[in-house]
Amino acid sequence: MNRWLAVIPLVALVALIAFAAVRLGDFTGRSLAENRSSEYRPDALIGQSVPETVLPMLTGAAAGPGVLDLKTAGVGKPMLINVFASWCAPCRLEHPQLMALKARGVAVVGVAWKDDPAKTRAFLDELGDPYSMVLVDREGRAGLDLGITGAPETFAVDAMGRVVAKSSSPLMDPAEIDRLVAAIQAPPRPLPTATRR
Repeated sequence: MNRWLAVIPLVALVALIAFAAVRLGDFTGRSLAENRSSEYRPDALIGQSVPETVLPMLTGAAAGPGVLDLKTAGVGKPMLINVFASWCAPCRLEHPQLMALKARGVAVVGVAWKDDPAKTRAFLDELGDPYSMVLVDREGRAGLDLGITGAPETFAVDAMGRVVAKSSSPLMDPAEIDRLVAAIQAPPRPLPTATRR
């Protein structure tokens, strides 16, 4: 009988934690049902504008002093946004493909995710710099805004600043690379016109 009395507080604690997680939400402030919503799908940003996230630009081996909004990094032109890090082994694997994209004239904006700027600079000095610019996301803010699960991830962004395609793995497959490039080169859809009655 004494064994059962010892289990009751444990069961009550587990029930309380489960209730709090469902009712009050997790650490993000969203309920579990909201976390399972379409907002958290891997393709959730497709068709949406790039989130407004102001980050320092990599200058030499330091972050800043200049800052730029990720949304306007393409300056009205299509681009790929590549989230990478010097500590990321798959990022090294995809790097030659990013250099090939630069040679083709494709604008690629790098987001150095949770990385030290000096290590980012050493990484680019060693392998080559395929980016039109590199933004420093040392705290991971842009990663949260973009909804990434890790590095590398690449977003295709059209001239209007909308995400039109995404790759959640290293860019190794030529067909996947061509899909992203074709997505940013596609002509914009015409605006809807009013129908006559």
